[in-house]
Amino acid sequence: MEYFKRSLGLSPLALLVAVASNTALGAGAFEPSSKWMSGDWGGTRTALLEQGYDFTLDYVGEVAGNLHGGYNDDRTARYSDQFALGMKLDLQKILGWQAAEFKLAITERSGRNLSNDRISDPRAGQFSSVQEVWGRGQTWRLTQMWIKQKYFDGALDVKVGRFGEGEDFNSFPCDFQNLAFCGSQVGNWVGGIWYNWPVSQWAMRIKYNITPEFFAQVGVFEQNPSNLETGNGFKLSGSGTKGMILPVELVWAPRVNGLPGEYRLGYYYSTAKAADIEEPSRSHSSKHGWWVVAQQQVTAHNGDASRGLSLFANFTVHDKATNVVDNYQQVGLVYKGAFDARPKDDIGFGVARIHVNDDVKQRAELLNAASGIDDYDNPGFVPIQRSEYNAELYYGFHVTDWLTVRPNLQYIKRPGGVEEVDNALVAGLKVQSSF
Repeated sequence: MEYFKRSLGLSPLALLVAVASNTALGAGAFEPSSKWMSGDWGGTRTALLEQGYDFTLDYVGEVAGNLHGGYNDDRTARYSDQFALGMKLDLQKILGWQAAEFKLAITERSGRNLSNDRISDPRAGQFSSVQEVWGRGQTWRLTQMWIKQKYFDGALDVKVGRFGEGEDFNSFPCDFQNLAFCGSQVGNWVGGIWYNWPVSQWAMRIKYNITPEFFAQVGVFEQNPSNLETGNGFKLSGSGTKGMILPVELVWAPRVNGLPGEYRLGYYYSTAKAADIEEPSRSHSSKHGWWVVAQQQVTAHNGDASRGLSLFANFTVHDKATNVVDNYQQVGLVYKGAFDARPKDDIGFGVARIHVNDDVKQRAELLNAASGIDDYDNPGFVPIQRSEYNAELYYGFHVTDWLTVRPNLQYIKRPGGVEEVDNALVAGLKVQSSF
């Protein structure tokens, strides 16, 4: 009791009243209406939130099994997961620091990915992944450690610390299990320089709200490949830095017929040297690309705007001289609350095309010609890569307010862009929970 009294800055009487009232109203462990599996801790959790302390422990688990096709049709299933332990502090409530907050998150990933040896040819890899939560080292990482401060009644927003580009720029939800429909897509196709969650780097982001519906933002991110290494999950020094990533983005969030939408147009520039695709021994002084993201709810279900159909699209274009993937397109839809008996369930469907730079194909052909190997089954053969296509259909069961389960079917045409690899059908299951 003394610990919470000191932490919350409450008098004994005020603390007793707060805890007693929240105990009466607070949800218990495993209650469907609670936001957390462990419940409200007898009202203590709500009391902490009211005082500016928000503690979280989130879990994502993904299972994938190959039903048909792929590089290796020996059927199996693979499991991967992630735990994220977080703390968000409202510094205005705690310290009187006007319009400021602090965020800390530590993540741990483990498991195996079906894409690596069943779906794709290991010599080429799959550009997307049937288990998006796998990757960037199955290890512990410092994923977020930043302070955000707002000025001029919230018009100017400055964020400084350690975080990834996709947290603010080219942002996109991650309800699908296939990587081609999850998170910042720029980071998926220029992953050597743009590091998505759970990797972090030193960064600063400045956002200015021009109108309530429109803002512009610019960022400066450390480009340090050593942050990707498994043993550097908590590295704070800048050793190994090669340059900077400079993203800029315009974001418009209108309400069309009372329904929310979001439209993003952005550009990134890397100051680090980048190897040429055709001649890796030759380098370029920079690397660049741009993106468009569109999301719009277009219907309300029987007049309920919390339910209905939403459409989305993602497009990215990358430096042809230095990047394996030179362009990517994605479209899809999500319908929330299609059935009155299940108003919080959602259905999602998306298709994506990942186009391989023609120079990559030409280089592979030259390497095979130089080695005199033209047999795909020869271990020394360099696979010829073209476009890879991904599709996913899921149904999200909103089991409770703290648990969502999304079984899904994925279809991958030409995994890794390699025609010799059979098209693959994958069954998946994504579990998202908050403890």
